[in-house]
Amino acid sequence: MNPMQNIILAGVIIGFALIEIASRSYRNYQATKDDTKLELFMFLSLLAVLQPLIFAITGKLGSLWFPEMKGALAGWPAWVMFAILLVGDDMTQYWWHRLSHSPLLWPLHRAHHSAHYMSIRITYRNNFFYYAMMPGLWISGVAIYLGFANVYLVYIVLKLTVIMGAHCAVPWDRPLYRIRALSPLMWVLERTISTPATHWAHHAMTNEDGIGHYKGNFGNLLFVWDLIFGTAHITRKFPAQVGLRDDQLFGKEKWQAEMFYPLKRSAREHSALVPGGTIYDESKSPAGAAPAA
Repeated sequence: MNPMQNIILAGVIIGFALIEIASRSYRNYQATKDDTKLELFMFLSLLAVLQPLIFAITGKLGSLWFPEMKGALAGWPAWVMFAILLVGDDMTQYWWHRLSHSPLLWPLHRAHHSAHYMSIRITYRNNFFYYAMMPGLWISGVAIYLGFANVYLVYIVLKLTVIMGAHCAVPWDRPLYRIRALSPLMWVLERTISTPATHWAHHAMTNEDGIGHYKGNFGNLLFVWDLIFGTAHITRKFPAQVGLRDDQLFGKEKWQAEMFYPLKRSAREHSALVPGGTIYDESKSPAGAAPAA
């Protein structure tokens, strides 16, 4: 991994962290020790283990199978490389994210939605295998081998800035919606990239209020994918609660199960993190009732 990438990315993260600290929004986190362990260990695993390992594997396989292709595309125009990364990484992540809301893959993504607060700290809160199998990371590794490294650095910094902003406890778009002169700009922006309003709706605890939309708004960097593939929901409003209803009803899962399922399984009576477990659906289960396991 390029050391400069880590330095720049650290700067972006620290910048958003300072915004949350200055706003004192961290007081609303109500995070448990398990929340903190999951978020910290998953962030370190992605940064120090998974991404470097995936890039090393793709580089090694490239050298063994296609040595003549190393850096072969480095002369391509930067905009072409950027467009390829948008499709190869961001669009495939849209589909990976969307598929991860299906019963089969939900256990690998559930951890991201179990936080009952929005913050930059949950940006990479996921199951270990969610990232290990993410197509976009493997495609990015191949692109870097082919000569996209410098453009990838710009791309990943832009992407991190957008997704950190979408998860940030301080929704930067809320005051901008009130400025009439900015309405045309915000109309375009909220349909182009992920914003706090659209992404917080994806994390909503319920869809019943007309704001929540956890079965859509899957985009990461680009929200355009949701428009193209019919999963967009734009209200410019923010849900009253985020998180998972089954955690409220049955207690939060242990961080080990959320991070390492299926190697580590839940001990909870009703859980998606067990063989045969299902996604809790409040529309099919009366409040307080146990979901099918």
